[in-house]
Amino acid sequence: MKRRAPPETVAADDVRLFREAIGEVRRLGEVEPAPQQPRPEPLPRMLEADEAAVPGELLDMAFDPGILEIGEELSYLRDGYPPKLLKQLKRGQFSVQDDIDLHQMNAAAAQATIAAFLAEAHQLGLRCVRIVHGKGLRSRAAGPVLKVLTDRLLRRRDDVIAFASARPMQGGTGAVVVLLKG
Repeated sequence: MKRRAPPETVAADDVRLFREAIGEVRRLGEVEPAPQQPRPEPLPRMLEADEAAVPGELLDMAFDPGILEIGEELSYLRDGYPPKLLKQLKRGQFSVQDDIDLHQMNAAAAQATIAAFLAEAHQLGLRCVRIVHGKGLRSRAAGPVLKVLTDRLLRRRDDVIAFASARPMQGGTGAVVVLLKG
């Protein structure tokens, strides 16, 4: 923060010259402020637009969201680790120490967010985290964009030992639990 220098004192000659240049000064009376009108209540226009778009999107849906819940589970175990580790992860035997939600993000923002989140988890020494990617119900024919992106990114990272779709109470196939190197 920049500090202001103390004001310099004005010489008496300068004050006199200023007063002579501007002439006689007349003070204005007090002016009453304009009356404030009550502001209108805010309208949730975006919420209304989203809600109005849902029926059309449901009719337009090119894939069955029910299929995503059954058989679309993610799981991965890095080579060289015992399969028992993945079973334990799927059963919820690891405590989730932190999580992040990717809902409403585009692919680029989600990719950067995942990278930053995992870097921070590594820095804090966390072993188990959860990434909520969603089920892709609004992705239309493209399918679950963030789910596929999360799967691809996690498989490429050296610090990821294993990951699996979360248990139903943790987000089911809309989230993934990740086991990180210690």
